[in-house]
Order: sequence, then C-alpha cells, then structure tokens
Amino acid sequence: MGIQERKKREKERRRQQIIVAAKKIFSEKGFTKSTMEDIAQEAELSPGTLYLYFKNKDELYASLSLRILQYLNIRLEDLKNAENMDSQKKIAALKDALYDVYQFDPLVLISMFHLQSSETLKNLSPDLLADIMKLSRRSLRMMAQIFEEGIRRGTLINKNPTALADVVWALFSGIVLWEESKKLIDKNKDYLKQTLDIAFEILSRGVTN
Repeated sequence: MGIQERKKREKERRRQQIIVAAKKIFSEKGFTKSTMEDIAQEAELSPGTLYLYFKNKDELYASLSLRILQYLNIRLEDLKNAENMDSQKKIAALKDALYDVYQFDPLVLISMFHLQSSETLKNLSPDLLADIMKLSRRSLRMMAQIFEEGIRRGTLINKNPTALADVVWALFSGIVLWEESKKLIDKNKDYLKQTLDIAFEILSRGVTN
C-alpha cells in the first residue's frame, strides 16, 4: 500500500471515529446541548482535529444523514428493479423498505427529518449540501418511478408521480416524528409499525384504479 493510500484510509478512519462519537453525544445530550468539545473528548481527539474534518457542529450533525440516505437509495433501487410484482405489492414493499430504513438507524433518521426542516442546511459546506441533496432527490425520483410504472400499466390513478412520491415521504416522516414524540411521554407507546400499516393501506386504496 502506497503512502497516499495509507493517508487516505487513515483520514477516513478518523472521520468515522468522529462520526461515531458525535452520534453517541447527540443521542445522550441532544443537538442543542452537545458541543464540539464534548464530541472531541468522546472521540479522544483534540477539538482542533475535529475542525479539520467538519467546519462546525451543524456540518457534523448533517453528515450523519449521508449513511442512512445511501441505505435508503439501495433499498429503493432494489424495489424499483423488482420484477413480477404488481403495483399494490410494490406499495406494500415500499412501506416495508421505509420501515427497514427506520430500523437501520432510528436516531439518525429522526435527526435527518429535523435537519430537512431547519436552518441548519444553510450552514453546510457546498460539497456536503450537494451530496445530501443528490441522495435525497435520487430517493424521491426512484419512488416516483415506482408510481410511474403503475400509472403506465393502468393500475394506479393518473396523478403526478413526483407528487405521489412527495406524499409518501411526507406521510412517512410525519408518522415517524409523531410516534417518536409520543414515546417521549410514554416509552411503552410504540405503534409506529401499526400506524404505517394503516397509513399505507389507505394510501394503496386511494391510488389504485
């Protein structure tokens, strides 16, 4: 292995070390109360080292979203390319894929939902913002293609597939945030899966010809 390759791997290892520490601190303290110094201490690095990789806490927080967006893209790609599956089954599979993404990393997914509706996006570097937007748009485009296929077959109502994809994403994010807020009051209230089942059953009926 050459020197440049070794340096590249070491840089990525250090970056992942910081992200793991940040996730732990954000989970324990919440975003507002967490500081770069807290994260540096957890990562056993100097605060100055953190700023070599992330320009501020907002950027570090937003970087957590990339991994889960990448996973979402993989799940949607598999579903989009699935053959011998009618539209209703694909909508049911879409629900399962989204719930799988939630289970993959609930904390980061919820953080991403909050990020999308905050001023934090304005504080990100152009490269990070571009990566987040690229992955987000790709996931919505693939969801739209799932609906477009059903519209083309005549099994789904002839509505704008991009708008239908937006409805699905709004439905999913809204239910996740609402159910998580209820869990803050009572940890035993875990009805996310059941609520998603009902919501997507109603959605499927509404978009089916």
